[in-house]
Amino acid sequence: MADNLEEQGSEGLDLQRYLDIARRRHLQFLIPAFLGWLLVWGASWFLQARYKSGTLILVQGPTLSKNYVVPNVNDDVQERLQSIKQQVMSRTRLLTIIDKFHLYEGGRRKLSPDDKVTAMGKDIDIELVEDQRGEQITAFRISYWSYSPYVARDVATELTNLFISENQKVLQQQSENTTEFLESSMESARQRLVEQEGKVRAFKAAHEGELPTQQASNMQILNGLQQQLQNEQSALNTARGQRDLLQTQIADFRTVHTVTHTSNGQPTGLAAIDAQLDQLRAKLAELSSHYTDQYPDVIAVKDQIAKAEKNRTAMVAELKNAQNSAANALPTDETSMDPQLAQLQGQLRANQTEITNREQAINELKTQINDYRNRLNAEPASEQQLDELTRGYNQSQSDYDELVKKRNQSEIATSMEHMQQGERFSTLDPASLPLKPDFPNRLKFCGMGLAAGIALGLVFVLGLEFVDGRLHTEKEIKALLPTVVLTEIPEVLTSADERRIKTKMFLGWAMAALVMIAVLAGSAFSYLHN
Repeated sequence: MADNLEEQGSEGLDLQRYLDIARRRHLQFLIPAFLGWLLVWGASWFLQARYKSGTLILVQGPTLSKNYVVPNVNDDVQERLQSIKQQVMSRTRLLTIIDKFHLYEGGRRKLSPDDKVTAMGKDIDIELVEDQRGEQITAFRISYWSYSPYVARDVATELTNLFISENQKVLQQQSENTTEFLESSMESARQRLVEQEGKVRAFKAAHEGELPTQQASNMQILNGLQQQLQNEQSALNTARGQRDLLQTQIADFRTVHTVTHTSNGQPTGLAAIDAQLDQLRAKLAELSSHYTDQYPDVIAVKDQIAKAEKNRTAMVAELKNAQNSAANALPTDETSMDPQLAQLQGQLRANQTEITNREQAINELKTQINDYRNRLNAEPASEQQLDELTRGYNQSQSDYDELVKKRNQSEIATSMEHMQQGERFSTLDPASLPLKPDFPNRLKFCGMGLAAGIALGLVFVLGLEFVDGRLHTEKEIKALLPTVVLTEIPEVLTSADERRIKTKMFLGWAMAALVMIAVLAGSAFSYLHN
């Protein structure tokens, strides 16, 4: 029989065979189907009714536009709602609600606190409501199941209040934490800014005169110093020319009046030393205009001048002693000196003083020029270092200004949260007293019972067909015999057989009508009493 079923299954859907099975086994199908429906539908009338009360909570945005006040809290409603759900449905919160409304205390066995918390968690349902595009949560519904409609309503209201108050608390806490964090970050940024400012100030103090901003003034001062140096050198040259002229005049005067000569015509005595000093000083002035004081020739000339001055001082002392011993026969002081010679020597001393001052001024100018040249040479390196410090300072200043701006915005947002002007939850549809139980849905149970009855009837018929070893169709006979069937004997029915077939058909139709009427009546009754 199983082989025949497999062959026909492989050939395709044999509608005639299934109609023959329905004709033969309709009562075996209808009776289990009716009993299955009756069992499932009847059981729904023995289940304890459970009521469901829910609240629709609207997610409202801030009263002010984000263009005016930037929120400083997490704007992911789903993530925040999940966090609030974990807090509200914590063991402590649920036990508080359970004790307040005396939940789960009327059962056959006494439940432990953990069992009560688990049971209440199963009875709470949270459903999110999204916009048309499914991108943003606009509302959510909190529902609670209970065997008492009043308890369902009261607990749903309590859960709603907890969600609203917890959301407000979370938003305020997040806003305050954000503001505190920004204040801490701003203080750290301010300290870094002060440090950078101190570094820039210290660098400018340590490199005074070498800063890029002073390059133009340094160049101007350097040009001025170089011009002064040229003027001083010109004046020095003029003074030296004047000195040479005075020395010549003094020498000529002494030659005419007091100078003695050697056999070869050269002056001797004090005049010779003065002439030597004049030559050495002229030579020193010439060398000083080209070389520094450490130059060997300058040092040698200075030594010669010192020796000549020492010899002149000794000679002058000897002359004074000789004159004193001669009872002041020839006075040597300036008062007794020839007025013209005294005037020339006074002019020479003034000229020498001027030359000394000019040389000192030139040396100072050269020192200053070298100093400003060094400043100008050091300016590129100073500019690079100052640029690095300035970039760090500017970045610190920018970070600090940005944090100040964010801190101010965060303070405004925190004030809005305290005034409940930010994003908030509001009750759109408060929990109401359920008038009808939400479970069991007897109309749904009626449909489930019908489906279960049909499935049971089909299983019962298929089981009977599987264990039935009789042949009912021509195809089954042909498949069983190895030879070709030439003819067949028609079925011969007696009057009793005909009556039995008619009775069976009548019972089948009657049973089908009974099942249909019962199902329709049960559905109508369930609809009216649901």
